[in-house]
Amino acid sequence: MGQHRAYVALGSNLANPEAQVRRAFEELNDLLRTTCVARSPLYRTEAVGPPQPDYINAVAQLDTDLASQALLDELQAIERAHQRLRVIRWGPRTLDLDLLLYDELRQDHPRLTLPHPRLHERAFVLQPLFDIAPDLDIPGHGSLATLLDRCPPLAIQRL
Repeated sequence: MGQHRAYVALGSNLANPEAQVRRAFEELNDLLRTTCVARSPLYRTEAVGPPQPDYINAVAQLDTDLASQALLDELQAIERAHQRLRVIRWGPRTLDLDLLLYDELRQDHPRLTLPHPRLHERAFVLQPLFDIAPDLDIPGHGSLATLLDRCPPLAIQRL
């Protein structure tokens, strides 16, 4: 199982966020031809963007036989099942699943940019990613440890 290694960021700040993220971990593992091989701890993080509740953030490491676009489709289906609405940019959400990395793939497509375009500057993604893959290099950006050290401080609390 698992020709491809993918990393997915999970975030929620509505409708019992911890439960949303925990359920999403299970749903990722239930995807066809996909196994969730690692889960980061959960973190409570101050929101970026308009005033809103704090987020619960985490990262999952997946082994999958799905192509990157097919995996993206599955992630968006999980978001819809959690009643994700895309109303306000960077606004509150029941569940946000971002495909961060897919093998070493670098692509700029209207539907999917890899690595995720803001991955390298977001402590709320870098910290949980570091927990499960500390030696990871982010294509085009360098070592995860260096990126995390360079990140601006953010109120982030491990749960």
